[in-house]
Amino acid sequence: MKQELYRVVYCSRVRLSGPPAGIVGHLRHILATSRRNNVRADISGALLFANNCFAQTLEGPRVEVERCFERIQNDPRHSDVTVLEFGPASAREFPKWSMGFAGEPGAAHDPLAFVVFEGAFAGERPESGSAVLGLLHGLVRREEAWALA
Repeated sequence: MKQELYRVVYCSRVRLSGPPAGIVGHLRHILATSRRNNVRADISGALLFANNCFAQTLEGPRVEVERCFERIQNDPRHSDVTVLEFGPASAREFPKWSMGFAGEPGAAHDPLAFVVFEGAFAGERPESGSAVLGLLHGLVRREEAWALA
């Protein structure tokens, strides 16, 4: 029996400190672990690191998405975890990515990401989940294009 596809979209404040090189090391570890675990769990998605925040979407079987998201909520590297969307999905937004990534520690603050994060954390914008998905699509596809160039 095929399991129903579910998606969670969330933002969190990052609790990593240190110089950019140290943060890069933490992010590489997070991505390597996530990619390995997500392939096993049939989860796809994308992660944005910007303005000292994470925005992420996870999509896959409900049980696996819930299990993964519970680990994230209990991870001390996250604070103010804010769910923007959780529920059934008709299709995967990131079918090719066990965990796509966009972001760069120490880079200038991204003004679009700032607006999306502030709206999400303030709970002012009911469309925040869609805004985060749109932001992730644009940034991850841009990163993919740069990697291929």
